[in-house]
Amino acid sequence: MAEVLLFHHALGLTPGVTVFADRLRAAGHTVHTPDLFEGRTFATLEEGVKHAQEIGFGEVMERGVREAEKLPAELVYAGFSLGVVAAQRLAQTRPGAKGALLYYSCVPVEEFSPTWPKGVPVQIHGADADPFFVDEGDIDAARALVAATDDAELFTYPGDQHYFADSTLASYDEAATELLISRSLDLLKKV
Repeated sequence: MAEVLLFHHALGLTPGVTVFADRLRAAGHTVHTPDLFEGRTFATLEEGVKHAQEIGFGEVMERGVREAEKLPAELVYAGFSLGVVAAQRLAQTRPGAKGALLYYSCVPVEEFSPTWPKGVPVQIHGADADPFFVDEGDIDAARALVAATDDAELFTYPGDQHYFADSTLASYDEAATELLISRSLDLLKKV
Protein backbone atom coordinates (compact mmCIF):
# COMPACT_ATOMS: atom_id res chain seq x y z
CA MET A 1 0.00 0.00 0.00
CA ALA A 2 1.10 3.56 -0.70
CA GLU A 3 1.80 6.40 1.68
CA VAL A 4 0.30 9.69 0.50
CA LEU A 5 0.89 13.29 1.54
CA LEU A 6 -2.27 15.18 0.51
CA PHE A 7 -2.33 18.99 0.55
CA HIS A 8 -5.62 20.87 0.80
CA HIS A 9 -6.98 23.59 -1.48
CA ALA A 10 -7.39 27.32 -0.78
CA LEU A 11 -10.50 26.79 1.35
CA GLY A 12 -8.28 25.04 3.89
CA LEU A 13 -8.47 21.56 5.36
CA THR A 14 -12.21 21.22 4.88
CA PRO A 15 -14.22 18.20 5.99
CA GLY A 16 -14.51 17.36 2.27
CA VAL A 17 -10.74 17.01 1.95
CA THR A 18 -10.77 14.74 4.99
CA VAL A 19 -13.60 12.65 3.50
CA PHE A 20 -11.57 12.30 0.30
CA ALA A 21 -8.50 11.21 2.28
CA ASP A 22 -10.65 8.72 4.16
CA ARG A 23 -11.70 7.16 0.84
CA LEU A 24 -8.03 6.51 0.04
CA ARG A 25 -7.46 5.20 3.57
CA ALA A 26 -10.40 2.83 3.20
CA ALA A 27 -8.55 1.27 0.26
CA GLY A 28 -5.63 0.55 2.58
CA HIS A 29 -3.37 3.53 1.95
CA THR A 30 -1.78 5.74 4.59
CA VAL A 31 -2.78 9.36 3.97
CA HIS A 32 -1.38 12.41 5.74
CA THR A 33 -3.41 15.64 5.52
CA PRO A 34 -1.40 18.51 7.01
CA ASP A 35 -3.20 21.77 7.71
CA LEU A 36 -1.18 24.47 5.96
CA PHE A 37 -3.62 27.14 7.17
CA GLU A 38 -3.30 26.25 10.85
CA GLY A 39 -6.99 25.56 11.45
CA ARG A 40 -8.47 28.27 9.24
CA THR A 41 -11.03 27.42 6.59
CA PHE A 42 -12.84 29.70 4.17
CA ALA A 43 -16.24 29.80 2.50
CA THR A 44 -15.04 31.12 -0.86
CA LEU A 45 -12.06 30.67 -3.12
CA GLU A 46 -11.44 34.42 -3.02
CA GLU A 47 -11.23 34.44 0.80
CA GLY A 48 -8.88 31.45 0.81
CA VAL A 49 -6.61 32.94 -1.85
CA LYS A 50 -6.54 36.24 0.05
CA HIS A 51 -5.44 34.36 3.17
CA ALA A 52 -2.74 32.53 1.18
CA GLN A 53 -1.56 35.87 -0.20
CA GLU A 54 -1.37 37.30 3.32
CA ILE A 55 0.73 34.33 4.45
CA GLY A 56 2.63 34.37 1.17
CA PHE A 57 2.26 31.68 -1.47
CA GLY A 58 5.92 30.80 -0.98
CA GLU A 59 5.35 30.29 2.74
CA VAL A 60 2.32 28.09 2.10
CA MET A 61 4.48 25.93 -0.18
CA GLU A 62 7.32 25.88 2.36
CA ARG A 63 4.88 24.70 5.04
CA GLY A 64 4.12 21.77 2.77
CA VAL A 65 7.81 21.05 2.28
CA ARG A 66 8.39 21.13 6.04
CA GLU A 67 5.53 18.67 6.55
CA ALA A 68 7.10 16.33 3.98
CA GLU A 69 10.43 16.46 5.81
CA LYS A 70 8.74 14.86 8.84
CA LEU A 71 7.84 11.80 6.74
CA PRO A 72 9.72 9.14 4.79
CA ALA A 73 10.83 10.17 1.30
CA GLU A 74 8.90 7.34 -0.39
CA LEU A 75 5.62 9.20 -0.72
CA VAL A 76 2.98 9.87 -3.31
CA TYR A 77 2.46 13.63 -3.28
CA ALA A 78 -1.07 14.84 -3.89
CA GLY A 79 -2.72 18.23 -3.81
CA PHE A 80 -5.93 20.03 -4.57
CA SER A 81 -5.54 23.33 -6.46
CA LEU A 82 -3.33 25.51 -4.23
CA GLY A 83 -1.97 22.31 -2.67
CA VAL A 84 -0.73 21.14 -6.07
CA VAL A 85 2.16 23.61 -5.90
CA ALA A 86 3.76 21.91 -2.89
CA ALA A 87 2.84 18.43 -4.13
CA GLN A 88 4.30 18.99 -7.57
CA ARG A 89 7.45 20.63 -6.24
CA LEU A 90 8.07 17.71 -3.87
CA ALA A 91 7.33 15.08 -6.53
CA GLN A 92 9.79 16.74 -8.87
CA THR A 93 12.57 17.59 -6.43
CA ARG A 94 12.50 15.31 -3.38
CA PRO A 95 14.38 12.07 -4.01
CA GLY A 96 12.32 8.96 -3.35
CA ALA A 97 8.99 10.26 -4.66
CA LYS A 98 6.71 7.39 -5.67
CA GLY A 99 4.12 9.36 -7.64
CA ALA A 100 1.93 12.45 -7.86
CA LEU A 101 -1.80 13.14 -7.95
CA LEU A 102 -2.52 16.70 -9.06
CA TYR A 103 -6.15 17.78 -8.69
CA TYR A 104 -7.54 20.90 -10.41
CA SER A 105 -4.12 22.39 -11.15
CA CYS A 106 -0.76 21.83 -12.79
CA VAL A 107 2.31 24.04 -12.81
CA PRO A 108 4.72 24.08 -15.78
CA VAL A 109 7.35 21.43 -15.02
CA GLU A 110 10.17 23.93 -15.58
CA GLU A 111 9.03 25.81 -12.48
CA PHE A 112 10.76 23.20 -10.30
CA SER A 113 13.17 21.22 -12.52
CA PRO A 114 14.04 20.85 -16.20
CA THR A 115 12.04 17.62 -16.61
CA TRP A 116 9.64 15.39 -14.72
CA PRO A 117 11.59 12.71 -12.82
CA LYS A 118 11.80 9.30 -14.48
CA GLY A 119 9.92 6.54 -12.70
CA VAL A 120 7.50 8.90 -10.93
CA PRO A 121 3.99 8.37 -12.33
CA VAL A 122 1.69 11.38 -12.33
CA GLN A 123 -1.99 11.98 -12.90
CA ILE A 124 -3.57 15.39 -13.45
CA HIS A 125 -7.34 15.77 -12.96
CA GLY A 126 -9.51 18.78 -13.79
CA ALA A 127 -12.88 19.86 -15.12
CA ASP A 128 -12.88 20.56 -18.85
CA ALA A 129 -14.66 23.91 -18.49
CA ASP A 130 -13.20 25.03 -15.13
CA PRO A 131 -12.07 28.61 -15.78
CA PHE A 132 -9.18 28.27 -13.34
CA PHE A 133 -7.90 24.98 -14.79
CA VAL A 134 -8.52 25.83 -18.44
CA ASP A 135 -8.25 29.61 -18.78
CA GLU A 136 -5.28 30.11 -16.45
CA GLY A 137 -3.04 27.66 -18.33
CA ASP A 138 -3.06 24.68 -16.00
CA ILE A 139 -4.48 22.38 -18.65
CA ASP A 140 -1.73 23.51 -21.05
CA ALA A 141 0.93 22.74 -18.44
CA ALA A 142 -0.72 19.35 -17.89
CA ARG A 143 -0.75 18.57 -21.61
CA ALA A 144 2.92 19.53 -21.90
CA LEU A 145 3.77 17.29 -18.94
CA VAL A 146 1.90 14.36 -20.48
CA ALA A 147 3.56 14.90 -23.86
CA ALA A 148 7.04 14.92 -22.32
CA THR A 149 6.65 12.13 -19.75
CA ASP A 150 6.20 8.39 -20.23
CA ASP A 151 4.06 7.77 -17.15
CA ALA A 152 1.77 10.81 -17.07
CA GLU A 153 -1.98 10.98 -17.58
CA LEU A 154 -4.39 13.88 -17.90
CA PHE A 155 -8.02 13.23 -17.03
CA THR A 156 -10.72 15.80 -17.66
CA TYR A 157 -14.29 15.68 -16.42
CA PRO A 158 -17.36 17.44 -17.82
CA GLY A 159 -18.18 20.61 -15.93
CA ASP A 160 -17.04 24.05 -14.90
CA GLN A 161 -16.58 23.56 -11.16
CA HIS A 162 -13.11 23.93 -9.66
CA TYR A 163 -13.61 22.01 -6.40
CA PHE A 164 -15.74 19.20 -7.80
CA ALA A 165 -14.33 16.44 -5.54
CA ASP A 166 -15.00 18.14 -2.19
CA SER A 167 -18.21 16.51 -0.97
CA THR A 168 -19.00 19.33 1.47
CA LEU A 169 -19.27 22.02 -1.20
CA ALA A 170 -22.06 22.95 -3.60
CA SER A 171 -19.62 22.38 -6.47
CA TYR A 172 -19.38 18.65 -5.66
CA ASP A 173 -19.91 16.25 -8.56
CA GLU A 174 -20.40 12.72 -7.25
CA ALA A 175 -19.99 10.92 -10.58
CA ALA A 176 -16.80 12.78 -11.47
CA THR A 177 -15.42 12.24 -7.97
CA GLU A 178 -16.05 8.50 -8.09
CA LEU A 179 -14.16 8.28 -11.38
CA LEU A 180 -11.37 10.50 -10.05
CA ILE A 181 -11.00 8.32 -6.95
CA SER A 182 -11.00 5.14 -9.02
CA ARG A 183 -8.26 6.50 -11.27
CA SER A 184 -6.27 7.76 -8.28
CA LEU A 185 -6.47 4.33 -6.66
CA ASP A 186 -5.18 2.80 -9.90
CA LEU A 187 -2.04 4.94 -9.63
CA LEU A 188 -1.65 4.10 -5.95
CA LYS A 189 -1.81 0.37 -6.75
CA LYS A 190 1.09 0.77 -9.17
CA VAL A 191 3.54 2.39 -6.77
